[in-house]
Amino acid sequence: MDFGFIITIFLIGFIGSYISGMLGIGGSIIKYPMLLYIPPLFGLAAFTAHEVSGISAVQVLFASIGGVWAYRKGGYLNKQLIICMGASILIGSFVGGYGSRLLPEAGINLTYGILAIIAAVMMFIPKKGIDDIPFDQVKFNKWLATSLALVVGLGAGIVGAAGAFLLVPIMLVVLKIPTRMTIASSLAITFISSIGATVGKVSTGQVEYFPAVIMIIASIIASPLGAVTGKKVNTKALQVILAVLIAGTAIKIWMDIL
Repeated sequence: MDFGFIITIFLIGFIGSYISGMLGIGGSIIKYPMLLYIPPLFGLAAFTAHEVSGISAVQVLFASIGGVWAYRKGGYLNKQLIICMGASILIGSFVGGYGSRLLPEAGINLTYGILAIIAAVMMFIPKKGIDDIPFDQVKFNKWLATSLALVVGLGAGIVGAAGAFLLVPIMLVVLKIPTRMTIASSLAITFISSIGATVGKVSTGQVEYFPAVIMIIASIIASPLGAVTGKKVNTKALQVILAVLIAGTAIKIWMDIL
């Protein structure tokens, strides 16, 4: 492993984790395609889809910890939401992460593409009035939240993501959770989800540990910085950034699939 490889992986982890902390996502929606496509552009060794999903799973675990820590004060974290969706997504992500070894490379990319396009469509649905709800008056359907989290966990575990890029639009559009509470709570749920995905990937030998460690170091530094920025940015701007990000990634993945 040369110095150029280390710097490239570190920058991928740093950029992805900064955006992760700012937008309340684990970052795999960004880092998955970056890990897949950027190293070969610089003449570095290319990762397989299985390796990328394994590295992403481990990295997301640490990126989400940093983000949650930055949001721990101010009433941003909805404990009921975190418990309901966290327990369900943990089960789904473990099953998806463990079972992903049975899928071919194309199957993992296809799953990722489907999840990304669903998330992109949901992000462009109008979300009027949700940010006018006081944090202490937020209510949601617990059974619906639990069921959706289980489905998200299954798909996210397959691609080594924690599913926050799909959880965030679900929480905004379906459950009607205010944007900043969605961002903070989704990071906590992402942390729980990534435990299942990581165990599944590690137990089936899908993790390249050296690049994973580099990504973890970058995550610990960048994710809290992103969370601090996210607190200051207008909520509408945060929604637009995430929508464009997810849509762009979905288009790129589907161009390669087709």
